[in-house]
Amino acid sequence: QVQLVESGGGLVQAGDSLRLSCAASGLTFSRYAMGWFRQAPGKEREFVVGISWSGGTTFYADSVKGRFTISRDNAKNTVYLQMNSLKPEDTAVYYCAADRAFIPPRVGFEYDYWGQGTQVTVSS
Repeated sequence: QVQLVESGGGLVQAGDSLRLSCAASGLTFSRYAMGWFRQAPGKEREFVVGISWSGGTTFYADSVKGRFTISRDNAKNTVYLQMNSLKPEDTAVYYCAADRAFIPPRVGFEYDYWGQGTQVTVSS
């Protein structure tokens, strides 16, 4: 059974940093592209960032470029999202997702597995 478990969310002030983690089990992690998505209240889920199998290819949404960094540790079956210079508009539930493709898709429906999400709230 595949499980993706996010952690690291919380309540922070604008300008602060957070690091999210997503621990995967039940799959060959090193053969899955990983993505982070987020969904704010009343809004559609949006792509944040994706990373390829080895970590050599990454894609970022324009809204987070230069502030967020994705990384993965295939030995620990974990993908991370370092979020710096957080803004109130970053407030959302953040989800990690896994896809068998080498290159991470930027659309949610292409992903095979999803975590339950972790809340990130940024106060102004």
